Amino acid sequence: HSPYTLSLHDALPISNQRLPTKNGLLDWDCVEALSIPDIKASLSHIQDHGSFPVGPPSSKLRRRPEPPLNAGQPQFDSKEDRNDVGHCPVSPEAIAGLKGRVAAWTQPGRPGHGILTSSESPLRLCIFDGFLLYAPSMAEIQPHIDIKLFLRVGYEKAKARREARTGYATIEGWWADPPGYVDKIVWPNYVEDHAWMFEDGNVEGKFKEDVLKETGIHAQSQQGPDVDLETTLVWTVDVIMKSLEELSSGDKKS
Repeated sequence: HSPYTLSLHDALPISNQRLPTKNGLLDWDCVEALSIPDIKASLSHIQDHGSFPVGPPSSKLRRRPEPPLNAGQPQFDSKEDRNDVGHCPVSPEAIAGLKGRVAAWTQPGRPGHGILTSSESPLRLCIFDGFLLYAPSMAEIQPHIDIKLFLRVGYEKAKARREARTGYATIEGWWADPPGYVDKIVWPNYVEDHAWMFEDGNVEGKFKEDVLKETGIHAQSQQGPDVDLETTLVWTVDVIMKSLEELSSGDKKS
């Protein structure tokens, strides 16, 4: 029952002729660059069947064989395996410790017992990663996300991380940011799409706690941006275990 990951970047893009231009650059970091119907169809299939919807490979670059396409499934073609992963900043000791905590949590008499191993309906986890998940423009897909986690980053680190990358594999080919793309596109879009979650619209400031509660979004609200990944991973595992307990309890009552 290992988790599997669906990235928002896997969503099929529309033609670049329909993308908006901002500050003289083509904007690939906006909702117009995504196919919302394909995202909704994929998430619905995952929720109903506990597996990825699959389709024929759309690129000669694919390296992994695909299962036959079921005519009842929406098409889905991931290309995230072609992007560099980089070094994991979480220590092996921390990962081993978290594995031990989860294993203990699933034992008889513990809150997690039976949640992941139910003989009637075993639970599978899909981690859906994306840069616009909680933007108002993505409201259609948000009901399909059961546990909402928001991880934030400050401007300096976001800029350094983005500009350190050589490029990205996309459905249509290879994309490399043009000069000035972070300051002209990426960061302004991030501020515009997420200001509603923060006091005074300051995305490097304090969250609006009432907004987080109302929307069911979990965030490290007691800490500033740029929390280290190991701390974030521990927090994430805690949130997921607690949320699964709550969801399981709700299912049993209903």
